[in-house]
Amino acid sequence: MNTNFQQYAYIPLKQFSNRVWRTYEGGALIDKWKKAAPEVDGSMPEEWIMSTVTARGNGRPENEGLSMVETPSGTFSLKELVSSNKELYLGKALADKFGTTGVLIKMLDSKERLTIQVHPDKAYAKTMLNSTFGKTESWYVLNKREINGEKSVIYMGFKEGVTREQWEILFKNQDIEGMLNCLHKIEVHPGDAYMIYGGVPHAIGSGCFLMEVQEPTDYTMRVEKVTPAGLKISDELIHQGVGEQNMLDCFHYDGCSYEEALRRWKVTPHAVDSSETHTLNSIFNETHTDCFGLSELELSTNAEHTLKANGSFFVAVIYYGEGTIICGGKEYSFSQGDEIFFSAAIEEVNFKSNIETKILLCYPPT
Repeated sequence: MNTNFQQYAYIPLKQFSNRVWRTYEGGALIDKWKKAAPEVDGSMPEEWIMSTVTARGNGRPENEGLSMVETPSGTFSLKELVSSNKELYLGKALADKFGTTGVLIKMLDSKERLTIQVHPDKAYAKTMLNSTFGKTESWYVLNKREINGEKSVIYMGFKEGVTREQWEILFKNQDIEGMLNCLHKIEVHPGDAYMIYGGVPHAIGSGCFLMEVQEPTDYTMRVEKVTPAGLKISDELIHQGVGEQNMLDCFHYDGCSYEEALRRWKVTPHAVDSSETHTLNSIFNETHTDCFGLSELELSTNAEHTLKANGSFFVAVIYYGEGTIICGGKEYSFSQGDEIFFSAAIEEVNFKSNIETKILLCYPPT
């Protein structure tokens, strides 16, 4: 086996498909995006992108969730490439601070409503889970579909007046409608963007296809013991081993009005660079979180744009389009569905489109 991994830090690295089992059904829109037939909903409704963390779940494969990438001499996990030279792959600042990518990227497609849940903030994660990372995340809505005539919605944040005592009673009684009624219900459309900070209760409704960029953990506290489709959820997946009372402490009981919820969590993308042939939009950036960043590059037919190094790696996800990448003086092709890792060692990347193209650009913590 070739273990000289340093050489691969200077070329674009494409990921193989990395579907992950979850407690809800979906995935048909991921198949559609990947141009895979048939387009079916099932128990693998997420695609994890450039992941160096494993998924949590009883009885699942040991390394589920780890991304495998294509190199000139074979297939390797991104985790082992990064571990071979963290400074080269991640950049010095990230290598020194975290020693890992510090981010997890997913494509998520929900056929059913996901369970009502919350993720830990950094303080809770450190105290209760012995983790450097919490699970602040973001949603960028790419597409939607009506399921059984229902519009695509999300649930987010407590309404005014919801207390821990009230929430605990609803949880113990498994009053799902009561719990949903405690949360703001927001209809979503392609292009909508939301921050979901640790401690904020939330649930993704049916028919949402979105990119989720988040801190690199799989810690999720759930308050529904049975999914909307009838799957029983284990105690470990309810409270992650901390117990129900500690799980309830993970929620931030700071309810607000609907208008305030949108002010707190809805993000408006804005153009940072544009011409007649390209637009570079910033979606999530340091004004929202220091945990990750997300931008979007739109290219018209036969357009190009060059991205300069910023001291760390980035990941390009081709939402649609096709063309070529010029990197280190060599050409590489890209097409819809590709997920490409560019290490910190790469000084600049030029994207050239053959047709209209949209590229999602994901960045690690700052």
